[in-house]
Amino acid sequence: MVQAILQFSDDVMELDGFNPSSFYENPWTIPNMLSMTRIGLAPVLGYLIIEEDFNIALGVFALAGLTDLLDGFIARNWASQKSALGSALDPLADKILISILYISLTYADLIPVPLTYMIISRDVMLIAAVFYVRYRTLPTPRTLSKYFNPCYATARLKPTFISKVNTAVQLILVAASLAAPVFNYADSIYLQILWCFTAFTTAASAYSYYHYGRKTVQMFCEDCSLKPEVHLLPYPEMNRRLQGP
Repeated sequence: MVQAILQFSDDVMELDGFNPSSFYENPWTIPNMLSMTRIGLAPVLGYLIIEEDFNIALGVFALAGLTDLLDGFIARNWASQKSALGSALDPLADKILISILYISLTYADLIPVPLTYMIISRDVMLIAAVFYVRYRTLPTPRTLSKYFNPCYATARLKPTFISKVNTAVQLILVAASLAAPVFNYADSIYLQILWCFTAFTTAASAYSYYHYGRKTVQMFCEDCSLKPEVHLLPYPEMNRRLQGP
């Protein structure tokens, strides 16, 4: 998965006439602020779960889920609220929230250790790939201030369909696990089946990024506009490479 994305980044830098340039945008949009709120709620949820205060944790989790629904709705319906930063920040907030929830739920013996290890490993690989692509697509001279400046968007990863399904399944498992001690079904066979299904979608999602890695990376440049309806890049030569013979 990571190897495919990193090889894509190397191919981009080798294209004749390719000159990476930054795309400046306003990061202070409502969806971005909602994503930051979700990130802030993640450690609160982790603390509540470790303290076994599952009733309040369920309420905070519902609030976090509401911010996720709202930021997507606003970004889709108001063009001024859509941003490349948001396309990265939203899944990053989901990954931080899910990672903390799975670690804390595993600590509380509500989710098995191997499943949590699988989910965290996949997310770490994806985040590492995102950071590397960010570095490779940053215009020279590359500086730390430019690298961490959220106003400069150079590329983004588009989630695959199975990845979206996997995120939904992971969140369903979290909700079910949080509710288990409240409604006394922690030993339910249906919960164990959900563990297996979550493991399957996580593995399938990781493979999808490996298989479609190049098509999930979208570049920005001065002479081209972002076209969310396609996965291919706005460079004819790279498009021919992606499409094949």
